[in-house]
Amino acid sequence: MNSNKPFLVRFKDYFKVLHDSDLSQLGSIYDDRIVFKDPVHEIRGLVELEDYFTSMCADLSDCRFEYLDELVNDDAAYIKWLMHFKHPKLGNRLISVRGVSHLKIAEKIEYHEDFYDMGAMLYEQLPLLGNVTRWLRLRLAS
Repeated sequence: MNSNKPFLVRFKDYFKVLHDSDLSQLGSIYDDRIVFKDPVHEIRGLVELEDYFTSMCADLSDCRFEYLDELVNDDAAYIKWLMHFKHPKLGNRLISVRGVSHLKIAEKIEYHEDFYDMGAMLYEQLPLLGNVTRWLRLRLAS
């Protein structure tokens, strides 16, 4: 069994219900010099990451992850997930977005990059922009 498997179980348990997680415990998972990237942000350092998650979770009424698959070796992991969340500015309905996290791990996570469809997460949820985004997707698919 890979030596990172128990650590990844702890990582996934922590983020399973993100809006209820104790964000002061991020230091037990992430290195102080963490580099975190997603389609919108690049964050460097544990303090900035704590601030980011605190801000992101402030208005969420629900945010949980369903883990679909993973690929793990001695110093890296890829985890495929489905994120379900509710945000009042997006109608407070349940939105589901598929993504992948790439993690580089030493003693703790030193690098975390999330890949997901920003259109599905945000643009398609807005009334006017959502219609345009869906229309463009259909045009590109045909």
